[in-house]
Amino acid sequence: MSARTYEVVELIRRKRDGGRLDGAEIEWLVDAYVADLVPDYQMAAFLMAVFFEGLDRAELGRLTAAMVASGERLDLEGLARPTVDKHSTGGVGDKVSLVLVPLLASVGACVPQLSGRGLGHTGGTLDKLEAIPGFRSDLAPSAVRSILERVGCVICAAGPGLAPADRKLYALRDVTGTVESTPLIASSIMSKKLAEGTAALVLDVKVGSGAFMPDLGRARELGETMVAIGAEHGLRMAALLTRMDEPIGRAVGNAVEVDEAVATLSGEGPDDLVELTVALGAEMANVAGLEVAASADPPGGLRAALSDGRALSVFREMVRAQTGDPDAPLPVARHHQVVPARASGFVRALDARRVGVAAWRLGAGRGKKEDPVSPSAGVVCLRKPGEPVESGDPVLELRADEPALLRPAVGLLEGAVEIGPDPPARRPLVLEVIRP
Repeated sequence: MSARTYEVVELIRRKRDGGRLDGAEIEWLVDAYVADLVPDYQMAAFLMAVFFEGLDRAELGRLTAAMVASGERLDLEGLARPTVDKHSTGGVGDKVSLVLVPLLASVGACVPQLSGRGLGHTGGTLDKLEAIPGFRSDLAPSAVRSILERVGCVICAAGPGLAPADRKLYALRDVTGTVESTPLIASSIMSKKLAEGTAALVLDVKVGSGAFMPDLGRARELGETMVAIGAEHGLRMAALLTRMDEPIGRAVGNAVEVDEAVATLSGEGPDDLVELTVALGAEMANVAGLEVAASADPPGGLRAALSDGRALSVFREMVRAQTGDPDAPLPVARHHQVVPARASGFVRALDARRVGVAAWRLGAGRGKKEDPVSPSAGVVCLRKPGEPVESGDPVLELRADEPALLRPAVGLLEGAVEIGPDPPARRPLVLEVIRP
């Protein structure tokens, strides 16, 4: 920490009144907060000032750099393959990482993915993988590097030594109503990814009813901000704005999403999941400097790696390296209930947020970070938009370990399914691509 100290109240006032802080002031504030020299109530006031007044590009860059410098960085130097990662801002049924990470490793990339747990209506990659018996997500940095050298990919939790300032600031943002600030979101995400040590990064910024950013303009602003931060720190970057109005694939939960991911890695995945995975994979290959086609032809392409078993083989190897058993049966919920169609016609819409909230209330998600989750609970979408349905046909299947959870979840799905006489127009999954 700098030998110079600053008056915290003065920094808060200046930001509150629309002024700016210089780099030394921001670095001192972050260091002092991590060292418990600045109390929560003062940092909460500073975060609220940022929420309303924002940060300019220089302030944001120094804040992100200070958060990275608050801890250690993974050492990925000397790995034989180019390193690249992907980050999603969170969606419903978003098991893309389970497919994408081994897929990119199967075509020559090294993918060190530090993932998180679900909160609210959006699922967490670690919760899904931990539905596999024996799977461990808490790994020491030496174990992460060893698995990357042997397998080419790893999906694990960020260790306590990586960007500890972000962990502390995020917990405070969560209880002070300052989560939805673009600069605070951007610095949080990018500090962890910079500390991860990867050389290239692709962002999946979700837009729509099931996303944290339902507005396209705000999602674009977040994507542009994060791409700029990464580029300033030497990362090869891109961001895809992708539609999140309906669940990705058919499964929403933990074990049910693992099952769907394995099917996709076996060449039998739902079209939307495959389309999104390949789009993100092609961009990851591009920023990593790999010449990999998205198509199945030539044989080295991404779709070919899904259909010929290469990506599945890497996934199984990764699971074993993280002490999981890829052959063990996945947990199955004890109680099921279907939601029938109220009319005949075509499913025109399936509200992602309502489905995600229902899965959360069935036990698949958590309201607070310390809450447990059920590996077997969730929702299976038996019909998706564009598919025909007869009145009374099952549209959704709810799964839970406790029967008392089923009825309230059915109520949460009231109005989630829209049925009409004609199928909806097909809309693209990828809305925009942002590059430096």
